[in-house]
Amino acid sequence: MPGDSGTSGDDQRRRRDVSWPVLLALVAVMVSLNVLVVALVPNDRPVRARIPYSPLFLDQVRAGNVASISSQGETVQGQLKREITVPKAAGEAKVTTQLFSTEVPTFANDTELADLLERQQVEVNAKPPDTGRSFLETVLLSLLPALLLLGVIVFVLRRMSGAGGTAASAFARSRARRVDPAADAPRITFADVAGIDEAEEELEQIVDFLRDPDKYRRLGARIPRGVLLTGPPGTGKTLLARALAGEAQVPFFSISASEFVELYVGVGASRVRNLFTDAKKAAPAIVFVDELDAIGRSRTAGPATGGHDEREQTLNQLLTELDGFDASTDVIVLGATNRPEILDAALLRPGRFDRRVPLQAPDTAGRRQILDVHVRSVPLAADVDLDRLAAATTGMVGADLANVINEGALLAARRGHPQVEMGDLEEALEKLILGAERRIVLSPEDRRRSAYHEAGHAIAGLLTPGADPVRKVSIVPHGESLGATLSVPQADRFSYDRGYLEAKIRVALGGRVAEELVFDEVSTGAQADIKQVTEVARDMVGAWGMSDRIGPILVLAGNDLSWHPVDGSPDTARVVDEEIHRIVEDALDAVRALLRDNRARLDAVAAALLEHETLEEDAIRAAAGLPPAPPPAGVATIAG
Repeated sequence: MPGDSGTSGDDQRRRRDVSWPVLLALVAVMVSLNVLVVALVPNDRPVRARIPYSPLFLDQVRAGNVASISSQGETVQGQLKREITVPKAAGEAKVTTQLFSTEVPTFANDTELADLLERQQVEVNAKPPDTGRSFLETVLLSLLPALLLLGVIVFVLRRMSGAGGTAASAFARSRARRVDPAADAPRITFADVAGIDEAEEELEQIVDFLRDPDKYRRLGARIPRGVLLTGPPGTGKTLLARALAGEAQVPFFSISASEFVELYVGVGASRVRNLFTDAKKAAPAIVFVDELDAIGRSRTAGPATGGHDEREQTLNQLLTELDGFDASTDVIVLGATNRPEILDAALLRPGRFDRRVPLQAPDTAGRRQILDVHVRSVPLAADVDLDRLAAATTGMVGADLANVINEGALLAARRGHPQVEMGDLEEALEKLILGAERRIVLSPEDRRRSAYHEAGHAIAGLLTPGADPVRKVSIVPHGESLGATLSVPQADRFSYDRGYLEAKIRVALGGRVAEELVFDEVSTGAQADIKQVTEVARDMVGAWGMSDRIGPILVLAGNDLSWHPVDGSPDTARVVDEEIHRIVEDALDAVRALLRDNRARLDAVAAALLEHETLEEDAIRAAAGLPPAPPPAGVATIAG
């Protein structure tokens, strides 16, 4: 859709792409024209035979056969009184001529040659004879290639600059993509966004303001200048911004913050100015800046680089545009980021991004609504239960659910099904959680070890109080894992008590303990389990205040791979390590005792896995000698 400048970012890119074939064609035409001009312009320069200086030239001078000569540097040209036959190399025809040219060797005696020419009364000219071309022709042939090259350069620069501008202005022009929902079809509305009702309600007021701003201005109200959408990837921040523009039916300018920043200082600031200039001309309008943290990172988080830093200049210009001086400008800025905690404080103050809309992973009801949106164009079989699928996807966001539906449709098409069946969707879900099935042949020893490893997870999950129920166990290799145990919470959980977290650690350690109990040694198969155990125990101690020695104090910060004390002493770090070890060791002792007391159940589940490879919940409980469980109502967490 064309922007206010008459040219969208896509159109500009297409013009730049077209310039290269045109440039190559012009170069080819330039070369061809130059060759053609040289060939067609008549050249009246007389043809001269090249003769050796010695002995032929000197012999002709001594014989008095040289009428006149002219020299330029070491080159001598002249005319003979009588024609002579000039010998050629073997295989070449002889030439008879009166016009000649030769080269005087640098070691020749100039005085002797001058005396000889004077005695023979040879006419000596200081200027060479006429070349046969006029001055205009010589200038034309000399300047034509340069003129054509200059024309090509001017053409390319004009193409890069758009409609008659300069290359510099094109480089500094905003690359935002403009979408006009009023003209584009189909447009995205809030009906296409599900599972985030609270966020939609926050934005409905903005829609109403854009539709009828006078209603608010009469009461002295001012709509928030900026709205910051925060949340994990895939929660629908970009989709929600597009839906807001679609509901308000106003122009929508979309750009990633990283597109502002360039190597050259000042370009990003210029692009910000250009973007807001276009948006103000199209007002009322919405400007959407995705991945805002690319330019909005806190300026106090690192070393000071001063105002000459490109990213800082870009941020300063964005702050200026957000502040504004004209309260009547109907331009609303939407920002989206996964990391709001690192944004500069100046961005978040009132008058800039003064409203925050958090987007979190949807609950079961929200996932059900999202599935309804994604299956609109998918023919479903009668056995498809979207309620059960929504309950089986705890923790998934909208992008994950869309992927489940798409993978299920791909599986159904590959199998030749006329409609997507529930089995297709369940297998697609397992594929996304576990990875694609690997067709590898395990040795009997590896297969037996894998069976006991997964049986250890299953028994620990079934017999540990507070643990998530075990719904499925498999020793079929998927992705990087040789097997998997799926544990399903009964419902969505939004907080975790200490008992639940300790049970989670014990279930994760069940596989390692089973290998230790049966084979008297452990293998590398517990790598993912150890990572999970370490993360949970570390957060219990350092972030959630579940250690009596540390107390309710935040002492750790960092990420999954690197953590460090927060304003703590080395003694605090040592206590943190000791507490993490204590929690894990206590869990190991409990699981060792549990599996040792239930060795018969462990052997029975492992034998069933070796026979059937995959066991559902009822088969697991039957093999372990436990009564059937109530129907599931939640979804899988995995132990490898």
